[in-house]
Amino acid sequence: MSEKPCWWPYLGLLFVIASAGLLGAQDQSQAANQAPGQTAGSYQPKFAGDPARSESEAAALGYMRVVLRAEHTYKQRHGKYTTTLPQLAGTGSFTKRMSLSMDRGDYTASFRVHKARNGDEQGFVLTMTPKHMDADHRSFYAEEDGVIRGEDQKAADADSPKVR
Repeated sequence: MSEKPCWWPYLGLLFVIASAGLLGAQDQSQAANQAPGQTAGSYQPKFAGDPARSESEAAALGYMRVVLRAEHTYKQRHGKYTTTLPQLAGTGSFTKRMSLSMDRGDYTASFRVHKARNGDEQGFVLTMTPKHMDADHRSFYAEEDGVIRGEDQKAADADSPKVR
């Protein structure tokens, strides 16, 4: 009785070689589609004029925009700004879940009431502070005027340059 040759190991080897070739071709295709000067893994802007430098910054700025729009809407309805983020829940696209935690991934959000610069009425300050500040994680600051300000070497404040 003769033994039949076992071809399973050769089939597995053929599969590994073919997979490696396909992955290499995919990497070359992605490199060819990148804009000049971009490296693999660099941030891709989400919209024209996107000021973010990383995915983390895009998420932090997005959160700030949602809060700022919700505060604006809340003031139109109630004649004043909120004193806490949970009061904003259900206003615009700001959800209760967004108000439950100040931990926003690589950032920590902060919200406080203050006297508005443009009068005697109550305003607010919203900040996003990175857990580790570096070139891809700036700090951000906004007040009731809706202008987002940023710093890449220190905590952002009312005197920081505009981000958008």
